[in-house]
Amino acid sequence: MTDVLIAGAGPTGLMLAAELALAGVSVTVLDRRTGPGLPRPVGLQPRTAELLDLRGLGPAEQVIDGPSGHFAGLPVPLDHGVWRTRHPRVLNRTQDDVEAVLAAHAVEQGAVLRRGHEVTSVDVDADSVTVDGLRARWLVACDGAHSTVRRRLGVPFPGRTETYVATLAHIRLAAASELVPARATHFSQVTRQVEGYWSMLTPLDDGGHRFVFGTTADQPGRDAPVSDTEVTEALTALYGAETRLGEVYGASRFNDATRQLAQYRHGRVLFAGDAAHIHPPLGGQGLNLGVQDAMNLGWKLAATVRGTAPAGLLDTYHAERHPAAERVLRHTAAQRVFTAPGRSENVEALREIVVDLMRLPDANRYFSGLLSGLGLAYPGAHRVPDLDLTTAAGPTRLSALLHGGRGLLLDLGDHATPPGFTGQVDVVRAATADAEYRGRLLLVRPDGYAVDPAELTRWFG
Repeated sequence: MTDVLIAGAGPTGLMLAAELALAGVSVTVLDRRTGPGLPRPVGLQPRTAELLDLRGLGPAEQVIDGPSGHFAGLPVPLDHGVWRTRHPRVLNRTQDDVEAVLAAHAVEQGAVLRRGHEVTSVDVDADSVTVDGLRARWLVACDGAHSTVRRRLGVPFPGRTETYVATLAHIRLAAASELVPARATHFSQVTRQVEGYWSMLTPLDDGGHRFVFGTTADQPGRDAPVSDTEVTEALTALYGAETRLGEVYGASRFNDATRQLAQYRHGRVLFAGDAAHIHPPLGGQGLNLGVQDAMNLGWKLAATVRGTAPAGLLDTYHAERHPAAERVLRHTAAQRVFTAPGRSENVEALREIVVDLMRLPDANRYFSGLLSGLGLAYPGAHRVPDLDLTTAAGPTRLSALLHGGRGLLLDLGDHATPPGFTGQVDVVRAATADAEYRGRLLLVRPDGYAVDPAELTRWFG
């Protein structure tokens, strides 16, 4: 028997596997695929980049060279730099690259990755879960929007069915008209609507383009293959006959269905990522929401497996992450209003007012925090920026002190250790030049959120 089985080796499942293994929990990941996913471009939001920093996996620190975020493609860039982050821009990556990095990290920590294993049966009793003959104390379903685990257990997935099907194609152009964007720019500059088509065409670093398009005419089914003819017709309608397709090197379809589980835990089975919630891909939230689920759940489930978790700790996963996803479902629904083709006169009037609103600094900060994840706080837990610190060992950062995946009691003054300390967290004394945090005592969870040091036993036992 292993401690935890994870169904699905996407970013959510791999991040969770790494977190559990880092905490000394035995974990096996099952995935029907034989390798990482498609080279599909994905965006790493600033908060996700920060969370990867907590484990030494973050991308290089960025120089702030102007706002990059957007809400519903409206022509007002969102300034993420106001949140005091080392990652003020949305980063373009590919799904296969992200999965390869996370898979290597998970295996390095001791996780077992079993590819080519499609889940066919799930049986749950009071003390264990059995998946295709493999027994575990816990099962976490990270197996996507069409979760086999969810279906096998008969767990309802309430929400709104799709109203459209759209296509995502990664293409290379043989020729391009002046309508084709020459370089990556703000989202509002790469969208078009014409002749019943709507699209987003974004240049990529590899010389290709990310082509997202849909039509108000008859739509293909979500599982219908994407043909070169279909892509060519859309390119011609949107960007002129002089724009010619070279090749399609990856294509899939998506829809705007919105669904969310009522509960993320069902006995010894937990759900995370798209298995727990789906929404339209507006604002680039999907991968980020799943990775953040995994970072929230990992240390809590590990403590539960080890027997060190205080009462109710695992329940805080649903209590914190269900509202976070619900918030994303709401703002992607709002973005649908502005991105739908054939907008009415009333919608255009609302659009103008929201654009004016977003130009106000406080409103821009609000939308920025919403889309980037930097504005997310939980009841009694708030994000701490990646502070520059000086310890007895020399200069460091807050993120470096969390690479081990343990809690951190960070003394930035001269404080006595709080009563109830049991050795479940690392204690570090440091100095910082940051006026907001100088002299404070911080209790930082493994997922980078600070809680009241007086509640040490509530979170760490």
